[in-house]
Amino acid sequence: MKIDPYNHKERYLAWRKGAETGIEGLSKENSSIVLTYLDDMQRGVNIASESVKGPRGFNRLNCLKNKLQFFARKFSERGIQAITDINEDQLICLFSEMRDGTMRKVDGAVYESVDTFARTFKAFWHWHQKVSRKKGIEIKDITCDLDTRNEKPDWVYLTEEQVRLLAENAKFKYKVLIYFLFDTGIRSPTELVNVRVSDLFNDFKELNIRQETSKTFGRRIKLMICSDLIKQHIKANNLKAEDQLFDVSPSYANRYLKSLAKGLFGDKESPAGAKYSELTMYDFRHCSCCYWLPRYKSESALKYRFGWKKSDKIHYYSELLGMKDTISEEDMLIDTTKTEIEKQLQREQKEKEMMKEQINDLQSQLAKISELTNTIFKNMKYAEN
Repeated sequence: MKIDPYNHKERYLAWRKGAETGIEGLSKENSSIVLTYLDDMQRGVNIASESVKGPRGFNRLNCLKNKLQFFARKFSERGIQAITDINEDQLICLFSEMRDGTMRKVDGAVYESVDTFARTFKAFWHWHQKVSRKKGIEIKDITCDLDTRNEKPDWVYLTEEQVRLLAENAKFKYKVLIYFLFDTGIRSPTELVNVRVSDLFNDFKELNIRQETSKTFGRRIKLMICSDLIKQHIKANNLKAEDQLFDVSPSYANRYLKSLAKGLFGDKESPAGAKYSELTMYDFRHCSCCYWLPRYKSESALKYRFGWKKSDKIHYYSELLGMKDTISEEDMLIDTTKTEIEKQLQREQKEKEMMKEQINDLQSQLAKISELTNTIFKNMKYAEN
């Protein structure tokens, strides 16, 4: 059974049951709209034509419910009673204020990842259009000009030396975890907490990330850094085949890593923008990509290791940090030049072989002459006697 470290299913179902008579803080009309939308997404019906078909997972449903309630409340504050009554100008204005910081969170912080809010509302509006069209009502698409460009969040970049320093200063349990995350680049915590001892093969040198636990596809990868440590970890904790390899609390593990990184590297920014004191388990997926990128000769092999279907993920996760120029003089030789050199080498090789044959013939002739000379001397001695 797949482990859900954030209990998305339980949390959503508990919330949905509590919202049977309406969503707290929303009007009856907005509650009805939001709940109908979420129920359709849970069943996978009335999905927009350009969107992926099928039911949405509980992780996605939790995100949708939070953002739809956010929109309903913000619209109400602006005198818009129903979430579906907003017009294009009002919508563009709201998102502009979120992006430029005019509108802020309750704690005064600016909104991050505004693009995800935009994509969520876009999906909701297209659902509204489809449902209305079935009733014979055409609704204008007011989301055409929404800015949905991806805003990549900052992350903590660690060099190979920094990863080793971090690991060597950590408790043994976290030392093994750090090297495992860095070696595998596994998604944490979703794939990580679902790894069992039985997923290790070839004397702990290979890891099988099962299809049912992966966000994209299952894969079997080689452990090139942490194999011996994993073996020690299993023996020290007397783990059995069915046991989790790492039974960790994501929140507790992240707090430990943040504290350790801050103590070693300070509270300054890493080259990827985030402070060292903000280090999380997921940052090691980025660092792992930076480590393996120059070592893999094949892009498709690198994508397989990390469970990616698209090549743009390579740049997204690495930002080419830690890369260096590896061109050599040999790389500067164009194909025609290399061909001429190869031909010259072949000619020289043939000449060497011909000389070798000539020397062998000469040695053979000398041997015959020597044999003949010996025979003559023997005959002369015999004649004298």
